[in-house]
Amino acid sequence: MKIDSKDPAAELALNLAPMIDVVFLLLIFFMVATTFSEQEKQMDLDLPSAESGEVAAPETKDIEVFVLRDGSIQIEGETVNQDRMVEIFARAARENPETPVTIRGDKIAQLQVVTDVMDACRISGLRDIGISTVDK
Repeated sequence: MKIDSKDPAAELALNLAPMIDVVFLLLIFFMVATTFSEQEKQMDLDLPSAESGEVAAPETKDIEVFVLRDGSIQIEGETVNQDRMVEIFARAARENPETPVTIRGDKIAQLQVVTDVMDACRISGLRDIGISTVDK
């Protein structure tokens, strides 16, 4: 009777391909997540706080409007004037009238600028307007 003298440990092999796949997926996830937060960090916004409210669930791609301390308005990283803002909103309303608009205004920004943004939404036909705040 012949006994196989092979070492059982030599037959075991660790397949690293699934682990490498997971590492790459995590790397891509963190790169994308960091890219989204960079835009907000560059703007130096201090959002107002709210005692009540509800968290909006992202259903469609919304338009984020940033109202800065100096009264300037940025949409998609571009500083815009009133006419350009209405043009962007009108184009979005033609594509989807239900497009949500989120206004992120600095708490010391003039309220008139936020009102102008809301008026531009109304003129363009966008009705789903939200104002972003932070919890107290």
